[in-house]
Amino acid sequence: MNSLRRIKLRHLETFVEVARLKSVSRAAENLHLTQPAVTRTIRELEDICGRPLVEREGRGIRISLHGEIFLKHAGSSLAAARNGINALAELSVADGPKIRLGALPTVSATIIPQAVSDYLNSGMRNRLKVITGENRALLDQLRNGELDLVMGRLPAPENMQGLIFEPLFRDKVILAARADHPLATHKQFRVEALNEFPVLVPTRQSIIRPFVDRLFIEQGITEPEQVIETVSDAFGRRFVEDYQAIWIISRGVVSAEIESGRFVSLPVDTDSTIGSVGLCTSADTALTPAGSYFADIIRKIVAEAE
Repeated sequence: MNSLRRIKLRHLETFVEVARLKSVSRAAENLHLTQPAVTRTIRELEDICGRPLVEREGRGIRISLHGEIFLKHAGSSLAAARNGINALAELSVADGPKIRLGALPTVSATIIPQAVSDYLNSGMRNRLKVITGENRALLDQLRNGELDLVMGRLPAPENMQGLIFEPLFRDKVILAARADHPLATHKQFRVEALNEFPVLVPTRQSIIRPFVDRLFIEQGITEPEQVIETVSDAFGRRFVEDYQAIWIISRGVVSAEIESGRFVSLPVDTDSTIGSVGLCTSADTALTPAGSYFADIIRKIVAEAE
């Protein structure tokens, strides 16, 4: 018979307590068992392991060399089981730790709404807090412990101190316009034509602005005459819908409008702006069980979309 199948949680709990207290009697008292019951449990564990784990020393006991080796693993296993039980307890109460998520515009209108819906449908009761904003502000809140995770583009190296980034997919910047925009029917157009229309660009603090600036240089585009800086996807969406504006934005922000045919991506090569999108977490603070569960939902959504 496989030895692992014979080991029970009571074997580990009893052995760890005896090792911690260096006493069978005190271990029995803490575990609310009789001394013979504790001794019997230790003997059963030694029989399973095939090695002596506890040895007599004068009128007391000591942990054998084999016992010391086994103790490291027994303690870890017991702690993992207890942590698992505690994690389940956290997920079963409405007043458990909140899931605090920061979302950049790239995903706040696509992946995050679906993730929130899937989370609510799962029956989990930890409350959600979702905020959007500029990349630097969200990352600062993540470092300060005000957020549990942030989803968006890979930050610049200088902004990654104390953070861990997990890439999930890749996105690029596009020039979006209303489907009936004058430039929408052109297979190509002179870059000077951008000066004839309002052009929305991300602010200089946004994570995709360096990509936009590089795109302008590559395409020989000077800053448009009617440029408007914004990170508001609500304003950008409405302004493009109501006016003949061009919106330079991550494709993920307007993917729904493009798929529905309301917006189009103008014929400009923007492949140089492709970058990773994923999850940022603190390098110093582990996610709560609820936070880990929500992150898994996001990973599953992205995997199913590929």
